[in-house]
Amino acid sequence: MRVDLVALVVDDYDPAIEFFVGVLGFDLVEDSPSLTNDGRPKRWVVVRPPGAETGILLARADGERQSAAVGNQVAGRVGFFLRVDDFDAAYGRMTAAGVEFVTVPRAEPYGRVAVFLDVAGNRWDLLGPA
Repeated sequence: MRVDLVALVVDDYDPAIEFFVGVLGFDLVEDSPSLTNDGRPKRWVVVRPPGAETGILLARADGERQSAAVGNQVAGRVGFFLRVDDFDAAYGRMTAAGVEFVTVPRAEPYGRVAVFLDVAGNRWDLLGPA
């Protein structure tokens, strides 16, 4: 048993793909036409860090309720965790690419960490070895 996908509600597909693939370096695993449950067109867009098993389904907000969740998937908490082998390299690359970090890097018992915002405004931990 494993978690295959986690949905992330976004405003639109293409800016989200650009952020996750172009900025963070994730792989675009799938971008296929699909239909909503009531037959309207949508896309099935999956991104995944290189070598990872679990992917992120980029789901375009559909309606007011979902639009209100964009950037607030987990009520303002850090809800996503990106672990890297080389913290300094990842932090430098992400900063140079314009990723907004809301904390400076710090050392914790579990490793180095800095909080950044994704394209929708959700908080992520960038995590590296101690």
